[in-house]
Amino acid sequence: MLLRAGAPLDASRAGAILSAFAEDTPWMPRLHSRAEDISFADDLISRGWVIVAGRAQQVEAFAACDGQTLQALYVAEAARGQGLGSALLSQVLKGRDSLSLWTFQANVAAQTFYEARGFRAVERSDGARNDEKLPDIRYLWKRGE
Repeated sequence: MLLRAGAPLDASRAGAILSAFAEDTPWMPRLHSRAEDISFADDLISRGWVIVAGRAQQVEAFAACDGQTLQALYVAEAARGQGLGSALLSQVLKGRDSLSLWTFQANVAAQTFYEARGFRAVERSDGARNDEKLPDIRYLWKRGE
């Protein structure tokens, strides 16, 4: 398994993973074009926030972390269930005492994933503060809990 810092050439693949998630998830509104998703991924990479994961030099997943906040963790559909998300999250957690993130209330798979790794729900919102206007949950992980 490949785990490394995101590079500028990874923006296209990371953006495609984002786009596919929005297109393939019935409850997720499609707010951005593929080009906008690539630009967003490029911005995350240029900030130095991205770690990519994959096999055979193919980027199949990525995580973006800004300090103590996980901004994104996405795995391409064909690569789910192979440990890429777990490997990325483990890498992000290294050296941290805590980490927070938001996920949508409709994303039961993400909730199950994070809760199984020690995250606990600490806040719920009606979605008024996110672009998608979907109810969400803030999770918190603390080392040793």
